[in-house]
Amino acid sequence: MAEEAYNSSSEMKGLPKVLVLGPPLSFSSLQPLYSHKFHFLKPHLSDLSLQHFLQIHHPPSIAAILCSPNYSVTAEVLRLLPSLRLLVTTSIGTDHIDLRECRRRGIQVTSAGAIFSEDVADMAVALLIDGMRKISAADRWLRTQNRHNTPWHLFPLGSKLSGKQVGIVGLGRIGMEVAKRLEPFGCIISYNSKHKKTTVSYPFYPTVVELATNCGVLVLCCELNEQTKHIINREVMLALGKGGFIVNIGRGGLIDEKELVKCLMEGEIGGAGLDVFENEPRVPQELFEMNNVVLSPHAAAITEESFMNMCEVAGGNLEAFFSNKPLISPVTLPE
Repeated sequence: MAEEAYNSSSEMKGLPKVLVLGPPLSFSSLQPLYSHKFHFLKPHLSDLSLQHFLQIHHPPSIAAILCSPNYSVTAEVLRLLPSLRLLVTTSIGTDHIDLRECRRRGIQVTSAGAIFSEDVADMAVALLIDGMRKISAADRWLRTQNRHNTPWHLFPLGSKLSGKQVGIVGLGRIGMEVAKRLEPFGCIISYNSKHKKTTVSYPFYPTVVELATNCGVLVLCCELNEQTKHIINREVMLALGKGGFIVNIGRGGLIDEKELVKCLMEGEIGGAGLDVFENEPRVPQELFEMNNVVLSPHAAAITEESFMNMCEVAGGNLEAFFSNKPLISPVTLPE
């Protein structure tokens, strides 16, 4: 009843309707900041299907969506909203959105933009250092073996990061931040991207196989799309070699996960630092048993500071749209 009363009050005020799908992790913080400006429709609090929920709230009156990166906004979902003109996602990635359908329909899309770039780059370097120097593995080993007075020299050696040849797959905002952090370690940076960048001096390799052949580390920073799905396959892993290390802070689908597990188990690559997985939240059980793998629950972008920034950007995009002002972080839609 309280929800119905709130909805009725909001509609009387004539607040623009925003359909919340997911909801985003930040919604609990965002809602109190913007509830006086927007009428948030929350199907996640209803037992109804999305279609039946929308029938109650008059779909032609809904012009905007606020969505979580874990909610797939398909063409079928978009078709339920004939007047939709804006889709706001709180993530950097947009692989959960049918961007071609958005373009066809004239629906604008906004993302988190650049607010997470530094945090994600920090995590990439942290995973790399942790994995190569075996920090988490050493912590686990010491907590268990020290009880038995096991000689410390029996812990296996790690590998130095300084001077390593690091290949960055996707030299965009995050990729550049990763490179900037690795340069002081004396790492030799090269990259693969959709296009060669005239503004950087790092060596460019037109294929990921060539990049892997010439590097000891791969850091995945590109977006997931039809062209990049499983861009890291068995051929790439074998080219990287037995001492090679892979860091993925992009999307899980960039790696053929079954082949990754197989290559790790067979010793075809040296290790991995993974913040993302192909079938989240499911993680291959084999990875839990490996001391050469560092795992993180898709948390690279989430810090206390960036969390509030995310609320401001998402809310700011909604404000800009309904005020007919330029969007803060628009996404370029594919042709």
